[in-house]
Amino acid sequence: MVYPTPSFEDKICPPEQLAERLAALPRPLVFTNGCFDILHRGHVTYLAQARALGASLVLGLNTDASVRRLGKGDDRPINNELNRAAVLAALDSVSLVTWFDQDTPAELIAAIQPDVLVKGGDWTVDKIVGSAETLARGGQVHSIPFLFDTSTTKTLEKIRASEGQA
Repeated sequence: MVYPTPSFEDKICPPEQLAERLAALPRPLVFTNGCFDILHRGHVTYLAQARALGASLVLGLNTDASVRRLGKGDDRPINNELNRAAVLAALDSVSLVTWFDQDTPAELIAAIQPDVLVKGGDWTVDKIVGSAETLARGGQVHSIPFLFDTSTTKTLEKIRASEGQA
C-alpha cells in the first residue's frame, strides 16, 4: 500500500515560490518569524493568538545557519530546518511556512508586506524588525505577551541536568 504525503507538507513554501503562494492566501495576512526549535506550549499558544489577528498566518523560519549565528548554543538548532518547517506546517494556525537565511527577516517582511506583523512579548513594538515599514503601509504590529513560562532553552537545560550534563 502507498500512503499519501500528508497535506500539511503543501504548506511548506520555498522563498522563490512565495509570491505565487501569497496571492492565494486570504487577507488580512499575519506574519511572524522565529527559530521554533523544540515546539512547546508557549509556541503553539502564541501562533494560535497570532493567527487570530488575521485570515492567514505566514511563518518565516530561521534557517539552521541563521539559528547558529544567533548564539543560542553550539548544538542548536536541535531539529533541522526541514523538520522544524514540517512540524510547524502541521499546525492548524499556520497557513504557510517559508524560511530566511539572513540575520533578520527584514527582506522577507519586505517581500511579503503583511497586514499584521507579530512577535512574542519579549519584543517591544519599536524593536520588531519591519515594524516601521508595516505601520507606514497602514498595517498593525503586535507584541503578544507570553502566557506560559516555557522556552526551548529551559527545556534543554532540564534535559541536560537530568543527564548530568548541566
